[in-house]
Amino acid sequence: MSDESKKTPIPLPPDPRRRQEPLPWCHPKSCDEDPDAPDKVAAIMNSPSYIPADRDLDFLQRDDLRGIRLQLDFLKPELLLREHGIQHTIVVFGSTRIVEPVAAQRKVEQLREAVADNPGDQGLKTKLAIAERIEEKSRYYNVAREFGRLVADAAGGASDPGLVVMTGGGPGIMEAANRGAHDAGAKTIGLNIKLPHEQYPNPYITPELCFHFHYFALRKMHFLLRAKALVALPGGFGTFDELFETLTLIQTRKIEPVPVVLIGEQYWRRVLDIDYMVEEGVIDIEDRELFWYAETAREAWDGIECWHRNNGTPL
Repeated sequence: MSDESKKTPIPLPPDPRRRQEPLPWCHPKSCDEDPDAPDKVAAIMNSPSYIPADRDLDFLQRDDLRGIRLQLDFLKPELLLREHGIQHTIVVFGSTRIVEPVAAQRKVEQLREAVADNPGDQGLKTKLAIAERIEEKSRYYNVAREFGRLVADAAGGASDPGLVVMTGGGPGIMEAANRGAHDAGAKTIGLNIKLPHEQYPNPYITPELCFHFHYFALRKMHFLLRAKALVALPGGFGTFDELFETLTLIQTRKIEPVPVVLIGEQYWRRVLDIDYMVEEGVIDIEDRELFWYAETAREAWDGIECWHRNNGTPL
């Protein structure tokens, strides 16, 4: 007999999933062997300790896991933004309470009727006065919407994700900016945040580019990682938060300077007396030049383009 005929034949590759004979642990211990075995096995498999770590939400919410949650909060949006080719963003902030003019007008009319029916109700009168102020500022909804469209048009629409409008994902001014980009058929980003009361995303964000953060800190980081400008319209604490953080980072040169535009000079000069801060010596004269004012969407966008041309970083 030749040596060739004595060689062991090469076996066929095994099925990647199935076995001809199951392994011993593929079936639980039989109740024939131990009547209590099924209940004991069920108790083990239903224990929280048996849930794989990456699927155990209670485990992932422990204080000891905060470092990992911070990493995940950063990494998921980062990877998806890369996959969608998002290179640069124009960040827009403003009040969630400044709704589109038709909605603001409807609210005023409702309150006027309520005040007419209850002329002695001071609470209703106060609400009406505030609603009238919101109605007056509702023009900024249209400004933000127009600005979103200008950014999308300049970027080339949906075919070019190189420059995309990014907002906090909520209603009001942020909705308007997303809506303008959406109107132009462009991708648009929303960074929502987990709050005790549910925050619904506005309907004009590209679904694949709406992210839900747990940590404000990581959300803030993503606002500025790709930012080529920050545009702030009249807003409250949230708008101030993002504005002052950006100004501080530019002031300290912790980030490369970016243009900062405040739309609505009358509002901003009333709520932020930058000249007084200079006079009091708490900031330097040059810090007054870290932003400028605009009134229209076109004025804001043209200013941003001019800033980048002067900086040698044309959009």
